[in-house]
Amino acid sequence: MGGQPLYLEPRTEARLRSLLDTPGFLHMLTDALGSPLNIVVPDQLADNLRQFRSVYGKHHLSGQVFLAHKANRSSALLRRLAATDAGVDVASLEELQHALGAGFTPDRITATGPKNPQFLWLAARTSVTVSLDTRGELEQLAALVRKYALPRTRVLLRLSGFEASGVRVLSRRSRFGTGIAESAVLLEAVERHTDVVDLVGVAYHLDTTSLTEKATALEGCLRVLEECRSRGLRPRAVDIGGGFGVNYLADGGQWERYTTALTEAVLGTRPSLTYGGHGYGLRNEAGTLRGTLGLYPAHRQVAGAGYLDELLTHPVASLGGRPLAALLLDHLYDLHTEPGRALLDQCGATLVKVLEVRDQGAGGPLHVRLAAKSDDVAMEEHGVLMDPVVVARDPAGAGTGAEAGPVAVHLFGTLCLESDLITRRTVFLPRRPAPGDLLAFANTAGYCMDFHATRAQHQPVARKVAAWQEGGTWRWCLDDQYWPTTPVGGAL
Repeated sequence: MGGQPLYLEPRTEARLRSLLDTPGFLHMLTDALGSPLNIVVPDQLADNLRQFRSVYGKHHLSGQVFLAHKANRSSALLRRLAATDAGVDVASLEELQHALGAGFTPDRITATGPKNPQFLWLAARTSVTVSLDTRGELEQLAALVRKYALPRTRVLLRLSGFEASGVRVLSRRSRFGTGIAESAVLLEAVERHTDVVDLVGVAYHLDTTSLTEKATALEGCLRVLEECRSRGLRPRAVDIGGGFGVNYLADGGQWERYTTALTEAVLGTRPSLTYGGHGYGLRNEAGTLRGTLGLYPAHRQVAGAGYLDELLTHPVASLGGRPLAALLLDHLYDLHTEPGRALLDQCGATLVKVLEVRDQGAGGPLHVRLAAKSDDVAMEEHGVLMDPVVVARDPAGAGTGAEAGPVAVHLFGTLCLESDLITRRTVFLPRRPAPGDLLAFANTAGYCMDFHATRAQHQPVARKVAAWQEGGTWRWCLDDQYWPTTPVGGAL
């Protein structure tokens, strides 16, 4: 492929970079436990929590940071978080059981998502806070509490369909939550059930990176909280969900160059940059670019705790131009957040072994078959594009002779399906990989590690280990054997 390689170098902070710079350690793990292999770094999660807490402190706000459990199934990460003051957001019966078993007390758990009667019963029985999507869920919960004489249950009302006053700004449609236009009916239902439910506040979760939309939703929540107070209810919190984002790439210029080149390739003014001419949502209609780029903004100037800071600093014109944080503080409301991807930033990597490297005619991209299925490295499912790191089996001999210099490759999985592509993108590597080498996909802990994992063709899902540093040396244990005391009490 002509022109300069279009790299998308992953951003790796000190701890994860140190891990990826230990080829002997990584090969030892995959030799013992197979490929693919997921590695989680629990101590990084605690560091990320401190960054979010610092934003709370900057704005003098109280409230809880809840990890969105669905982003990763790891026991090690959950147990490490239980050793902090953070909470966990669970979205299924099994996640609730996992959180309780990891050491979380009920006052640090919020139950969200679609709920069956068993999930609602255990949530109410153990006195966790329940975030209710609809009036129907409220009625079902109230009936369970009365029938089984359960404790009065703390609830949040999840809202959606926000609209700003003044200039018309709408938040995008969501199938979750009750439309704010129906909030009065929902509050009337709460008033009927105050003997069995305790309204602690309202919530929203928007699938967007737009600060304006999130600010509009928070403003709407504040107005509903005032309506609650006027009815004699005593709400004390607003939960703004997650969606704070992750900056996956080290170089924003690489992202700009790649997306520009992808547009040119779709229009036919340069060779294709994907397997089979896939356009990631873009298409060429008689020389005109159509469609929408369906990719996660992999390089973000502001993400994670920094994004939360920007949101809280955002002025609300309809409320005197004051920042949202000041409005929360004025009313002494707690702020709850539910970061998943952002709280798991830099918390892990996925290792995959190279099985075969095949040359293609006419100088086309190499075909590289990996010991993994596309579901095991599910970056494409979330529109995340970044390069893997080549971890050579023989570091001393890597990058010399015929293997020297950058190469373009297509990465294939082990399923007998044409669609089993680790990434549809043509990936540029700094050198030709060899069978036995590892490709390390960095920063996969948030959703990309096991959210889509399957056992297709009886192939196992990736095993998972936890890793930490002791005196400059990396140590490890199986994920489900990790406890916060493990590094202190002696580890494998």
